[in-house]
Amino acid sequence: MRLLLTHAYFLGEDPKERQIMKPYAPLGILYLSSHLRGKGFEVDIYDSTFGSREDLFAVLDAGPPAAIGIYGNLMTRRNVLDIAARARAAGWKVILGGPEPANYADEYLAAGADVLVAGEGEYALERLLSADMLPSAWPSIPGIIFRAPDGSAIRTGPAQLIADLDAQPWPDREQVDIPRYLNAWRQHHGTGSVSLITARGCPYHCNWCSHSVYGKTHRRRSPKSVVDEVEWIRQRYQPDMLWLADDVFTIHHGWIQEYAAEIARRNLKIPFECITRADRLNPRIAETLAELGCFRVWIGSESGSQRILDAMQRGVKVEQVREAVSLCKQNGIQTGMFLMWGYDGEEVSDIEATVDHVKQCRPDVFFTTVSYPIKGTPYFDKVASRVVNLLPWAASTDREVRVRGRHSGKFYQHADELLKSEMAAERDVSKILAAREALRATFHEVEA
Repeated sequence: MRLLLTHAYFLGEDPKERQIMKPYAPLGILYLSSHLRGKGFEVDIYDSTFGSREDLFAVLDAGPPAAIGIYGNLMTRRNVLDIAARARAAGWKVILGGPEPANYADEYLAAGADVLVAGEGEYALERLLSADMLPSAWPSIPGIIFRAPDGSAIRTGPAQLIADLDAQPWPDREQVDIPRYLNAWRQHHGTGSVSLITARGCPYHCNWCSHSVYGKTHRRRSPKSVVDEVEWIRQRYQPDMLWLADDVFTIHHGWIQEYAAEIARRNLKIPFECITRADRLNPRIAETLAELGCFRVWIGSESGSQRILDAMQRGVKVEQVREAVSLCKQNGIQTGMFLMWGYDGEEVSDIEATVDHVKQCRPDVFFTTVSYPIKGTPYFDKVASRVVNLLPWAASTDREVRVRGRHSGKFYQHADELLKSEMAAERDVSKILAAREALRATFHEVEA
């Protein structure tokens, strides 16, 4: 059976991202495409990043109808629902996957989805297509959700996971316009970037983080397989940099050393950025990252209050974050920090601790967000009885909620303003100190 894959994100409808302009190709559906095409299925991709809903609707209306697989996350709910409705009206079979649909199975099934894929999707899609989407086959396919005759949702159990990631084909990048992504980057930033992953899943237990696709597994590709892909990407697309999009790139230190040796053997040093946890960075790994060409490491700091980090079950100490940032700086690597306001129980003293923490770390860049409970996480379960939806479910996201008993939105705006003001002042002081040091250092220099 023929399949059309799309991911429901339209760059043209996102004014904030159009200002940032750092788009990446949708690796999730590109992996699905390469797997299914490798099994002999006919698969098309509509890359909505540079498309429009009108163009996609025209494709659906033109047909002939087959099956459509739509990747959905908490930010694209409205688009997913619109696309699913249009596809259904045009006679398509609708399959939804990604991190969100399985968490709202009743809602998405009621909105017209035929099947939801819960978790890793390659094997489930392969079996759905092999059965020509016949409902009689669905009960025997692991990792899907569908409606019983009485209207209830039937879950067929955990998805079958891919044990050997090296045996999988690389993402089907040739099915989308990678040069267009590179051009968007270069026009706005002077450099073009391509993303890839070296592993699937995160084994840690942060209780606000969704594990709905890969669970708490962590499966790595071999260093050779990844370096083969890096080499092909460089030859095919000539990017200026890479984004290693693992949840935590530096989990396995032995793997990092093998990867670095293979990169050096092939002389493939390409600038890149990645994400780490503070407890998975040590002097040797920081030095190795620098040797590999890593120019920026992103660290999930979240809070400068150990009390809040412990409540989140982060498994990281504030001091470890400071040490990780320091190690990066010592090796010439920029640092980015992710911070979260508003976690349950946070008080002014915790926010002040976070401000002091960021001032001590002095990262090159930091981003803040106000915590929001994602369905399917322990954090959601904890605050569910206090969650107030600000809009009807179909017109909202998990971000558009209010948690009763939490401080106001204005409070967290002031927290942002405090942090930004303190960091601006800190940078001014640093400039003054640097100027004084430069003055002293050149005191004895005289013109000939």
